[in-house]
Amino acid sequence: MTAYVSAFDLFSIGVGPSSSHTVGPMRAARDFALRVPHPERVAHVTCELYGSLGATGIGHGTPGAVVAGLSGFAPETVDPVLVRDAWQEWADGAPLLFAGVQPVPFSRNDITFAPFTRLPGHPNAMKLTVSDTKGVELASEVYYSIGGGFIRREGEADAVAAESFPLSFATADRLLALCAEHGLTIAEIARRNEESRRTSDEVDAGIDAIWTAMDSCINAGLHAKGLLPGLLKVRRRAGAIREQLDNEAGSGKALPGDWLGTFALAVNEENAAGGRVVTAPTNGAAGILPAVARYWVEFVSDTDDPRPGMREFLLTATALGSLFKANASISGAEGGCQAEVGSACAMAAGGLTAVMGGTPEQVENAAEIAMEHHLGLTCDPVGGLVQIPCIERNAIAASTAVTAARLAMRGDGAHYVSLDTVVETMRQTGIDMSTKYKETSEGGLAVNVVEC
Repeated sequence: MTAYVSAFDLFSIGVGPSSSHTVGPMRAARDFALRVPHPERVAHVTCELYGSLGATGIGHGTPGAVVAGLSGFAPETVDPVLVRDAWQEWADGAPLLFAGVQPVPFSRNDITFAPFTRLPGHPNAMKLTVSDTKGVELASEVYYSIGGGFIRREGEADAVAAESFPLSFATADRLLALCAEHGLTIAEIARRNEESRRTSDEVDAGIDAIWTAMDSCINAGLHAKGLLPGLLKVRRRAGAIREQLDNEAGSGKALPGDWLGTFALAVNEENAAGGRVVTAPTNGAAGILPAVARYWVEFVSDTDDPRPGMREFLLTATALGSLFKANASISGAEGGCQAEVGSACAMAAGGLTAVMGGTPEQVENAAEIAMEHHLGLTCDPVGGLVQIPCIERNAIAASTAVTAARLAMRGDGAHYVSLDTVVETMRQTGIDMSTKYKETSEGGLAVNVVEC
């Protein structure tokens, strides 16, 4: 068994505002549409959203994502504009180009919501059905959006979990043992696994493309203003703070930590606006890794070419993120926000420790510190939107990641609580956590903040 998930699966380029509620459902709808053997016979298509998808799907843009997926669009390449209002502004009865080839009359009420029905496979579930002109069912499938944009069709094993790699590991302890046995860093272990599928140049080019997309998202957010979509009318702040920091340049007032938080805000505001985002490992936590990576580039690194270091950063983060996905969860609907923001914080802390010259043991220590102090974190988005408290939460977690890395670098890697122990604790805590605190907007801030 291996926990390892390829960097090109863990860090996927998609659209906001949610990897599990937007990217995953779009992939599921597209997969379903492309599986129907005779799309020309389809006359009617329906989708039912269960559990968390039904509870917060509208705020997370799930219906629009389903429409886009049924039309054959993929999250990696679709124009975000085509997704944002695809369902909200749909003219009932207008033709949906099913699978990109067959015009099918479609209405908004062809997507229904069942928030109190939870299927056993995962809290994020959806059922897609197509029928012919006589109402005879042609095909029907249940899909689970299991976090981070990953999907699983009912009756099938997780395709990613079934993959094998030359340097397999199921735990952090085994990962450290592999490092010691082969004299490799965690990033080098990850690279060996990636190079079993791609050439070294392809791995480099792919990682560079991921970082370019992350960095572009930061830059877009730093230069955007106005209100975010949705009932809350949340005002973007990253652009205004960037202007303040630019004006304070040279005065000593603008500290690296100010920029760190602003980088994270920029990404998550772009995500909330439905822009182009890299899941890292989810959209709700997408600002933490890019912010910490940009912080390293601008305030820590002394190299003129950050690409080699960025590859080490992201490959280290990949190995660590794989452990959370395999042994606990990266889904807010399954484990609360500890599973999303906590995992991302640990990945960023480990990546930063690696590029600062930390040993594998120090990397593991940094990830453990970061995750330990997110245990129990609930997912309670106000209004079902990935805005409050999600956007600020990424900025705070980015700061925690840097702190965890610096603490780990001051030690020798020896510590009392192992990363494996914390991952298992996170899993158990997620099981014990009430459903109302797991991306349903039925508890916490979501019910105690007046929305209008």
